[in-house]
Amino acid sequence: MIPLRAYIEGVGVIGPGLADWPRTAQVLTRRAAREAAKTVLPPPAGLPSAERRRTGPVVRAALAAAHEALAASGRDAATLASVFAASGGDGGNFHAICETLASSEPQLSPTRFHNSVHNAPAGYWSIATRAMAASNVLCGYDGSFAAGLLESLAQVSVDGVATLLVAYDTDYPEPLRSVRPIADAFGVALVLAPRESERTLARIEARLTDADAFAFADTDLEALRLSNPAARVLPLLEAIARGQASSVVLDYLEGTRLAVDVEPS
Repeated sequence: MIPLRAYIEGVGVIGPGLADWPRTAQVLTRRAAREAAKTVLPPPAGLPSAERRRTGPVVRAALAAAHEALAASGRDAATLASVFAASGGDGGNFHAICETLASSEPQLSPTRFHNSVHNAPAGYWSIATRAMAASNVLCGYDGSFAAGLLESLAQVSVDGVATLLVAYDTDYPEPLRSVRPIADAFGVALVLAPRESERTLARIEARLTDADAFAFADTDLEALRLSNPAARVLPLLEAIARGQASSVVLDYLEGTRLAVDVEPS
């Protein structure tokens, strides 16, 4: 596999005890401790009030991270290609749909139905930002972040266009939680560009490997990394936050991982 390269211009993060990228960078560089708090999801910016009321946690997590990364990059969302990656969708909405279908009156509301589709966050993003560029939505179970990163890097390398990558997942209520135990909502977004600019934070280069995935020695960070498919990004974010040349290996497929070399700007 030919290494795929891109330049990171913006980062957005939201998760348990992590309000944004600056706070996450402090935690990952051990300049601050992560608070044991649930993820606080803000109302999604940019949406009309009627659409905003219809959104669930998965849309709020995705859009919160995406807006932060976009603002840091200074790019125009309307012209920015995007890749949305998640192992599932709105777990709470799925639970409600299952309850309705199992009831004596199995009539679904249109809002629940359109929020149940896998590309709902991408659709809300296009409404919020008037984005008109190509958008891909994919799923790779616990390797969803790596799958999204590979797709984004391919777009940047082959098409030569800046791309927004957004990876996210939210928790499920019982009884779904017992078979898919995602602890809490987590979202991350990266703006990847084909060329270096004054906003570049780091250059990354990725390739497939059979090496073991990186694991944190810090038990809290390792538990967080494993708690949500999107949180598999944390070793990469740590390398960016430290500003040092390094290489990390991220979870992807069984027997195949993704090695990412990081070179700070």
